Amino acid sequence: MVRIGAHVHNDDPAAHAEAVGAEVVQFFLGDPQGYKAPVLPEKPVEGVDIYVHAPYLVNVATTNNRIRIPSRKLLQQHLDAAARIGAKGLIVHGGHLGKDEDPQKGFDNWRKVFERLEQPIPVLIENTAGGDNAMARRLDSIARLWETLDGFDVGFCLDTCHAHAGGEELVGLVERVKAITGRIDLIHCNDSRDAFDSGADRHANLCNGQIDPELILEVCRTAGAPIVVETPAEGQAEDIAFLRKNL
Repeated sequence: MVRIGAHVHNDDPAAHAEAVGAEVVQFFLGDPQGYKAPVLPEKPVEGVDIYVHAPYLVNVATTNNRIRIPSRKLLQQHLDAAARIGAKGLIVHGGHLGKDEDPQKGFDNWRKVFERLEQPIPVLIENTAGGDNAMARRLDSIARLWETLDGFDVGFCLDTCHAHAGGEELVGLVERVKAITGRIDLIHCNDSRDAFDSGADRHANLCNGQIDPELILEVCRTAGAPIVVETPAEGQAEDIAFLRKNL
């Protein structure tokens, strides 16, 4: 049985985990929309597996130096901080370029990151929901990214809402992803408030969105990776219970 948990607030992750019955926690080390250095939790996070999510605004693919350079610094800072609290991985979004820019520039910028990055724990690149020039929205782009990062130890985080909203069918998705990346390290198990290929990153509690729950369960069963629900907090305990009952 895989371990199942939730994205929780960083004020007391262990207490939040106990409240929803989580064996795994994921949280931010500060403001997800800011460039400030990470801040470690005040209380020890014990009894659960830990994952840390990098701030949303990290975009190491961009050609904009004012975003790319601070993003690289922030990524390294969060890797080091996450390692200090015993996290199993740092999740980061794939990033994007402007709509008229050459995508290869973004892939090359990712390679430069791994050429310089010190990795005390794995970096898990997550598929994203929107953006026509995103590095990790569709599988063809993910394949180009992994080809560019050949030779580096790169992990993958598969988000079910992002795949659905990004235009990737969930049927057989795990097999298609593993054929590209060779691995799935973590599942973000989320329903979607919006329609297939909408490009909208809006999560819903399981069975309350537009994805067939059986398709979500199929992804979780076949991936064999730890599961984190990033669903609205008021329904997380029920989401975890649903997964435990049906997996």
